[in-house]
Amino acid sequence: MFMNNCVISLTDLNKSFINGAGSNHVLKQVNFSVYSGEMVAILGQSGSGKSTLLSIMGLLDTADSGHYHLCGQDVSSFSAYQMSQLRNSHIGWVFQNFNLIADMTVAENLSVPLRFNSSIKQADYEAKINQVLDEVGLREKTAFYPAELSGGQQQRVAIARALICQPDIILCDEPTGNLDSSNSNNVMELLSTLHQEGKTVLIITHDPAVAAYCQKAYKIHDGEIAAVSPLEFKHAV
Repeated sequence: MFMNNCVISLTDLNKSFINGAGSNHVLKQVNFSVYSGEMVAILGQSGSGKSTLLSIMGLLDTADSGHYHLCGQDVSSFSAYQMSQLRNSHIGWVFQNFNLIADMTVAENLSVPLRFNSSIKQADYEAKINQVLDEVGLREKTAFYPAELSGGQQQRVAIARALICQPDIILCDEPTGNLDSSNSNNVMELLSTLHQEGKTVLIITHDPAVAAYCQKAYKIHDGEIAAVSPLEFKHAV
């Protein structure tokens, strides 16, 4: 149990990128918290800063200033190695484009994060793979390659991969962005079930219908974040 159950805490976070026209201030004094067991959406259009924010929260990028506490630890001055260790212990990622390795079977794709987790023995890999595939309803697809699966099935494999090291937090970057409405609903129902089972789920999306599955929603615009009232996003369902 983390202090105050706060698993993600951002304080006065800033991030800029240098481009041909000068400096682009992508995140501006962001203050934001997520508590254990919550399901939270961050809504924003392309260029709003939402993907940059998620990359920082997922320890794939760093802020220019401010503080980030993940699971009670101030990671603002962590080395790349320290961040990779913390990321592998606490965070599962789900991407819009699935990010499955084309020439690996489902089982082989799921084994990749296990290889980077020294606390899991190789002898336990098969049992863990079967367990997470049971959770997403794809046990029979173990030996299939990504190209042999539908988009919805590929995303469920990606969710299984996010779960396999039993992280505290699932970070989702537009998890329904490449899916039709039926598969989108299936994926969101699966994420809702994981939330009900106690996982902390954070979803970046541009779709109010996705946000409507969540307990809380925030809107990011021009690098600034603000809470959204339930009436503003639940009307879409």
